[in-house]
Amino acid sequence: MTRWGYVALGLALATLAGSAVVQALYHDSMPEKVPTHWGLDGQPDGWTSKDRVVLIFYALPLAALGVITLGLFVLPWLSPRNYSVEGFRRTYEYVFALVAGVFAFLHATFLWATIHSERLPERPFLAGFFVFFALVGNVLGKVKSNFWLGIRTPWTLADPKVWDRTHRVGAWSFTTGGVIGAIAVLLGVPPIGAFFGVIVGALWPVVYSAILYKRLERTGQLTIQQSGEAVSP
Repeated sequence: MTRWGYVALGLALATLAGSAVVQALYHDSMPEKVPTHWGLDGQPDGWTSKDRVVLIFYALPLAALGVITLGLFVLPWLSPRNYSVEGFRRTYEYVFALVAGVFAFLHATFLWATIHSERLPERPFLAGFFVFFALVGNVLGKVKSNFWLGIRTPWTLADPKVWDRTHRVGAWSFTTGGVIGAIAVLLGVPPIGAFFGVIVGALWPVVYSAILYKRLERTGQLTIQQSGEAVSP
């Protein structure tokens, strides 16, 4: 495991431990009725008594720990030999560190709004999603062919050239969409409008991979064609 794997695991455990500390320090001072759900406008639209908020303190941290454990230990072991994550393990674990970080950020935001019985700071909250999207995009070009991470379409998985080129394109579109989305939502653009750039950034590489595969297939440039193996008509 690389240092990013330890960072991911450490963040997940720290989020869980932090919840226990926050519960011990603030539970008694919380109002009797606390918010448990918020709308897109940040206003609370679901409530419960403070004695029934155990899930709020521990559900997300436990989910984060489960996802990180699965990603760091189980999925690499399950990977077929030709799709191993070992060739880009540092990048793979860096992404899981980002996942652990966004879980911690979301959980801290939820706890703050719950403890203070206030509206969710929806614009910083949503901006966190966009920043996560951009940071993943920043390393997407380093992700090698595998079954768990990246732009896994029939065309990228079928040919390494298509995988590599699609992920280079995806790196730009993910990063650009994330940065623009974060700036837009902080400047007051409606969330639906801000998410439009992220949706385009996520979908364009999928379309690109199909177009690229068919072009390389038509010109005989697919890896399997150049290796001399038989290709079905």
